[in-house]
Amino acid sequence: MIAQNKLKITGTMLAVCSVFIVNSVSHASSNSTIATSSLKIAAASSDTTTAPYGHETYAEPVDGDKGLIESLTGFKYNETPFLQSLGVKVGGWVDIGFTGNPDNPSGSNGPVTFNRGPNEFRLHQVYGFIEREVNTNTSTFSVGFRADLLYGSDARYTFASNFDADENFVGRILNGTSQHQLAFPQAYANIYVPVGNGLTFQVGHFYTLIGYEVVPSAGNFFFSHAYTMQYGEPFTHTGALAIYPVNNNITVKGGVVTGWDAHFNQPANFLGSISYTTDDERTTLTGSLISGSTETAFAAGTGTAKVDHNRTLYSLVLEHSFTDRLHYVLQHDHGNQEKTAFGRAAQWYGVNQYVFYDILHNLAAGLRMEWFRDDDGVRVNGFTDNYIAVTGGLNYSPIAGFTIRPEVRYDRSTSDRKTDRAFNNGKDNDQILLSVSGIFRF
Repeated sequence: MIAQNKLKITGTMLAVCSVFIVNSVSHASSNSTIATSSLKIAAASSDTTTAPYGHETYAEPVDGDKGLIESLTGFKYNETPFLQSLGVKVGGWVDIGFTGNPDNPSGSNGPVTFNRGPNEFRLHQVYGFIEREVNTNTSTFSVGFRADLLYGSDARYTFASNFDADENFVGRILNGTSQHQLAFPQAYANIYVPVGNGLTFQVGHFYTLIGYEVVPSAGNFFFSHAYTMQYGEPFTHTGALAIYPVNNNITVKGGVVTGWDAHFNQPANFLGSISYTTDDERTTLTGSLISGSTETAFAAGTGTAKVDHNRTLYSLVLEHSFTDRLHYVLQHDHGNQEKTAFGRAAQWYGVNQYVFYDILHNLAAGLRMEWFRDDDGVRVNGFTDNYIAVTGGLNYSPIAGFTIRPEVRYDRSTSDRKTDRAFNNGKDNDQILLSVSGIFRF
């Protein structure tokens, strides 16, 4: 009976999503002049993207729009004489969410991580940042910086070993067993050198270049995250990057970082990306790569404390705006690791697709379809498996600075094992999540 109900709900959801896509294409073609989403995306480094949501980004109100504080009080804190005299700006948000699971499992929603608590409210993010933007339109040197702070149940996913967590990724700042943790996902300086088209160096601790989805809630359309982002990619790095715009279409980034989610306690890795944007700024293709040695203690039982072995991951992201209101994203990741803590090699890969449609200036709909393959049972839960998920949701801003994100998500594992299944405490191969999140932007 439960399985039949799941299939009915899933079928209804897929049917609604299909109607949404078809209607969006036809409707957008006749209404492309209506304003796009009320968000712009400002890159953590010096470049920007034309997509409504994107990687290594944080979201902020467009010029002339208001945050929640200004919307309610009229006070513009970034325009105060004190902050303007310092040349800095501050911002942030609070993200509170509820994840409903009809199966009512104990402990967690299986391999779904960020919103992992079944049938409970969580304070996911109290996020703040301070930054001084580097000036890339000058003929002299320019220096900027950015520092981010994250408190909440999402903080544990941005830990860097030997920084705000120990070698086992247990939080150092607060009680390591607490649901809410404190992390510092970014603290870096930008140095602009007026050479050629302008060369910018980013030095410190920063978010990865890999993939599409990001940790900051305000940079994502969906409340939940794709398996590729949760299990297949790094979150942060410590090191240095060089950023160079070859021309108006091509931007190249590259440098050296100390591994994945690590702070000077892993071997040096190469991290880089190249992106191409068309002249009309409707299409962007980005390829990113990280490769290098990593150390694990899989051979500790033989007397070898740590062993170096190569881990390489690439990510390809295609973003295209069919109209001013209809946007599409295609992502593919593929990773390999010579040996892991399980004592064996690993391979993982996935494909994600996104469709976003701006219905009104303050209302947008989205659909995400994903497939993730854990080929050697190393990345997710110890079993070789395929993870398939379909998520449909809305973003609605009834007042400037406040966004509600309801979503329906269906997950399925293709494994035929009879025990230790992916969902419902090992009992089921699928689950449905009914979730909602509220982002209060300062």
